[in-house]
Order: sequence, then C-alpha cells, then structure tokens
Amino acid sequence: MEIQNKGLTDRIIAAAIRVHKELGPGFLELMYEEALAIELNASGISFERQKLLPIFYREFLIGEHRLDLLVEQTVVVELKAISALEDIHFAIVRSYLKAANLSDALLLNFAAPRLTVKRVGREYHSNTNLDDVIL
Repeated sequence: MEIQNKGLTDRIIAAAIRVHKELGPGFLELMYEEALAIELNASGISFERQKLLPIFYREFLIGEHRLDLLVEQTVVVELKAISALEDIHFAIVRSYLKAANLSDALLLNFAAPRLTVKRVGREYHSNTNLDDVIL
C-alpha cells in the first residue's frame, strides 16, 4: 500500500532524526514532544499538540483520544520513549486513524540508541516490512 503523505512524513521523520541526534535516548516522552514541536516550527510544518479527538459509538460520545501530534491535519504522530514497541502501540495508532478518518501515521520511539520509525496506516499491519524503517 502506498503512503498518501510520503513527502510530509519524510519531513517529519527528518525533524525527529534531528531531535534524536541532539538529545539521544533517555529523556521523557514529553521532552521529545517539546523538541519535535520546535523542529516542526523551524521547518514551517503546521501541527497541533495533544489534539483531543472525540470518539463516538453510534451517535453517542463515549470518550476521546488525545493525539500527541496532528501534523497538517493529515498525519498522526505518536511519540514513545520505551524499550520496545509492541503490537498494542500499532493497534492504538490505527484506532486514532480510524477515529480521525485519516490514512497515515508515524510511530516514533526515541528510547533506543537509534530512532525507531514506523509508518502506520489503516490498511497495513505492523508485521509488514513495506514501509517500516529503523534509523
């Protein structure tokens, strides 16, 4: 499956790489979010932080998701600072995409010595190597 926002996701990944090169692993997720916000601003990329996304079942509001970053209203960016990504992280990101009616997301893990970048879409799975990249 082809990524719809490849150019934008490439720019987001480049910003995340700059953050990871500067800070390295070991900080809290919130610090990476703050640093990435600085990088995205410097790159002229618009975004919303901690975007609330209402979740409905039928016509009833049942709760809300809080997106780490929604970039240019088209790409969800989920940040992690954990030892390893697990299947549940991909499932959660896919639920964000479904709720927001979007197609593309990035799952970024800053805790490893090398930034882990996973492209996530509503139609493809975490065990597919199609668009997974470890940097």
